[in-house]
Amino acid sequence: MFYALTGVFLLSLILIRIVIFNAPQWGLMDIPNGRSAHKTHTPRGAGIGFYFAVVIILPFFYFQLLADHWQILLAVFMVFIVGILDDHRDTSPRTKFVVLAIATLIVYLDGICIDDVGIYFGFPVSLGWLALPFTLFAVMGFTNALNLIDGLDGLAGSLSIVILSAFFYIGYLHDDLFMMVISGAFIAALLAFLIYNWNPAQIFMGDSGSLTLGFLISLLAIRSLAYIPAVAVLFIAAVPLLDTFVVMIRRKRNGRSMFSADKCHMHHLLQSFFWNSTKVTVLFLVVLQAIYTMIGLQLSKDIEETVPMFIFGLNVVLLYLLLNRMAQRQERNC
Repeated sequence: MFYALTGVFLLSLILIRIVIFNAPQWGLMDIPNGRSAHKTHTPRGAGIGFYFAVVIILPFFYFQLLADHWQILLAVFMVFIVGILDDHRDTSPRTKFVVLAIATLIVYLDGICIDDVGIYFGFPVSLGWLALPFTLFAVMGFTNALNLIDGLDGLAGSLSIVILSAFFYIGYLHDDLFMMVISGAFIAALLAFLIYNWNPAQIFMGDSGSLTLGFLISLLAIRSLAYIPAVAVLFIAAVPLLDTFVVMIRRKRNGRSMFSADKCHMHHLLQSFFWNSTKVTVLFLVVLQAIYTMIGLQLSKDIEETVPMFIFGLNVVLLYLLLNRMAQRQERNC
């Protein structure tokens, strides 16, 4: 595996550099707006580079493994394509929804689904015919959550590395080669990406990266349910999920659309708190995610999930109160 991951890392370095060089000609430039953290036109679409680094290198080492999971790879490719289109020319939310729905249906037919959500008050909760809509909701939710957290240089890439590392570890513990290979390959690719994306960024991930990563992590999370309890996934991917929950609750309570855009995400508020330092903010959130992830990895498969679910819900409430207070002190209209 070492040679495969080294190959992915090196090729990712090369391909992302090519994207940076050609971004203006390819129409892959991010133009700053009122919500942007950057002030200059910056290339985007690094996801193109690190995705192709993975799909070019891995077949040389794990062709049969990938062939055995072609439905998953097809679904990820579909999401990647709509991400490229969005990077080049903003794609409508409806188009993204349709593509994500079709991609989720493909993996659902391959057995990637959430058919139970754990044991609560001593009773196992099975979803039955709700398995497909709930799976669709979960995949859409996390894919959107990772897309929303991609607001500071190095943030989405760093958080994804922490989360993917957890799934690599789970795959290692349970001898799941597919989880190890896919997680490890994207970790290697993202490490190369961070060389270009660390503040000040030379290139942004773009939707070709954030949508693809969000969808892929969702699939790995669902696959990991064979080995860990459902509530553990919430901790393993806590920071993007908590941010999305808090932002949407706040918008709903204030009578705004839950999908409206603003600068009231966790990273925006923390950046102001940390003296407008992007690096300190990103490092703080990465450490916070690592703590949550380690908590999630401690939860065993057959635990009674009522207490950890209550604890996660309490985290949502406390974070909501804390961030609301920070927004008020920063005089933000959130």
